[in-house]
Amino acid sequence: MDTELANQPRTDRTFVTVIYVLYFVGFFIAVTALVGVIMAHVKRSDADAISETHLQYQIRTFWIGLLIAVVATLTAAIGIGMIVALLFVVWVLVRCIKGVIRNSDDRAIEDPATWLW
Repeated sequence: MDTELANQPRTDRTFVTVIYVLYFVGFFIAVTALVGVIMAHVKRSDADAISETHLQYQIRTFWIGLLIAVVATLTAAIGIGMIVALLFVVWVLVRCIKGVIRNSDDRAIEDPATWLW
């Protein structure tokens, strides 16, 4: 996929980076992650091809992360919520770090629909 997209112009690289930063800040100020996912939804339809894979990845990161956060909250009463919350933090950090690196290298996300990394 990267070779197909490599020759296309990148117009939304900074926009994608801003959303990753909003996700990082979201660990401290949760509303920034919500702002980031809204921005990703709005921009996805007219983004360049590489950025579109990042935006899809960011959207999925938010919604799957929200699901994991809800599970962590619901399971807190039975003692495994903290483990789920720790896994959530690691999962989001890995996805965002991977995305930032690939975005800065002008590389697409290979499988933006994945639940994993």
